[in-house]
Amino acid sequence: MVVRTYRHNLNGSALALGADQLVVEDVTLRFGGVRALNDVSLVVRQGSVHALIGPNGAGKTSLLNCISGLYHPQQGHIRLHTSESESHDLTRLRPSRIARLGLARSFQNIELFRHMTVLDNLMLGRHVHMRHRLLPSLWYFGSARNQEIAHRDLVEEVIDLLEIQSVRHKTVGALAYGVQKRVELGRALALQPAVLLLDEPMAGMNAEEKEDMARFVLDVNELAGVTVVLIEHDMDVVMDISDHINALDFGSLIADGPPQQVRSDPRVLDAYLGEDAAA
Repeated sequence: MVVRTYRHNLNGSALALGADQLVVEDVTLRFGGVRALNDVSLVVRQGSVHALIGPNGAGKTSLLNCISGLYHPQQGHIRLHTSESESHDLTRLRPSRIARLGLARSFQNIELFRHMTVLDNLMLGRHVHMRHRLLPSLWYFGSARNQEIAHRDLVEEVIDLLEIQSVRHKTVGALAYGVQKRVELGRALALQPAVLLLDEPMAGMNAEEKEDMARFVLDVNELAGVTVVLIEHDMDVVMDISDHINALDFGSLIADGPPQQVRSDPRVLDAYLGEDAAA
């Protein structure tokens, strides 16, 4: 089965299921006098679907930006465990280095190359793994040809997993919005991450598209073996697919636990969900 090949090659395959994989320790992020994050600590376990919730401006995207290296917090540490005995401090690393360690992300707004095909966009997701020297790359022979074939094979696995075979040669800009969101998920997956950060992957979708995307997120997690950290405002989706939830408000962590516990937390009800959500 193609997914087994993808699982076998995962960067995070040496880490036991349920082990601490991504650890955020006392992270504080300031923009001038504004604290976007205030001593935030959380643990994401290998093999889980981990959700971040909270009202707009709570600091959720700022936290993903710190984890992926787009922002560097003034205080705290962010660590990625790649095996039982090896961990990496991501706090000051460049995004490209973090990607090579096995962390990928998508964004709230679609960040695809609209005039390129689906296949070309997904192949770009393999760039951090490409090791061609100049001459073989120019002439496409030897190791360069073999590596290109291997990268293409893995991208085809991602295409099959996300069921976008019929649009692989179509220009991204000509696709429906929901399909573009799926392609963006595919490009992140093509990096072959151990941890996948998804920033509102279902934003702007109708009910049917949300149902499809939720299924693909679960397939990525369960079949491909990728740990998922997602920001999502649809609480029905969050409660259905998440193993663990952290709630943020004004840059501070206000809840940490399984879905039903967080759903009934008085602080979360007051800040975000409202009393009706506990029913």
